[in-house]
Amino acid sequence: MALRDIKPTRSELINLKRKIQLSERGYKILKMKRDGLILEFFKVLADAKDSRGGLLKKYQRAVEMMAVANTVEGAIGVKAAAFSVKEVPQITLKSKNIMGVVVPEIESSKVKKTLVERGYGVLGTSPVIDETASAFEDLVEAIIESAEIETTMKRLLDEIEKTKRRVNALEYKVIPELTAARDFIKMRLDEMEREELFRMKRIKARSTS
Repeated sequence: MALRDIKPTRSELINLKRKIQLSERGYKILKMKRDGLILEFFKVLADAKDSRGGLLKKYQRAVEMMAVANTVEGAIGVKAAAFSVKEVPQITLKSKNIMGVVVPEIESSKVKKTLVERGYGVLGTSPVIDETASAFEDLVEAIIESAEIETTMKRLLDEIEKTKRRVNALEYKVIPELTAARDFIKMRLDEMEREELFRMKRIKARSTS
């Protein structure tokens, strides 16, 4: 199709201008969201580093105490103490919102127990069993905390990537294409006006000759 055959209208130009304004507004909002999510991500990342470090230490402590307990009480004594526990940890999964991203909020109960709640009794066991139980309870709490933080970090990262793709699409594809179309229509309308003006002048010249 020749350029002369394309005849856009003023309403098309107005609609394009509106689309550009909406796209630019959406671009600014999404860019602010992306930047805000990145800030939140780095906050959670700092917590994750502390959480991982604490988890590793508590894991090492639990392993060491298990080795000591097996030496002092023997494998059978340790298993008997473990099987006597009646109260199991309770996990409640809730959610919270971080800049439009739904992330988990994990609440736990009955992880840390008293001597009575552990069920094996004070008599017949050495203090090392209590220390081992306490070490593993600390480890379970650290695992729960780490699971919440790691999941939050992953969901934030996924949302950052999704928002970044939308920002890039608007910046490098949608807005440039709309702008190019607007400029073309404006140029073509200007040409059509000049052609119409020239045509009217010719008609007027003929009518006066």
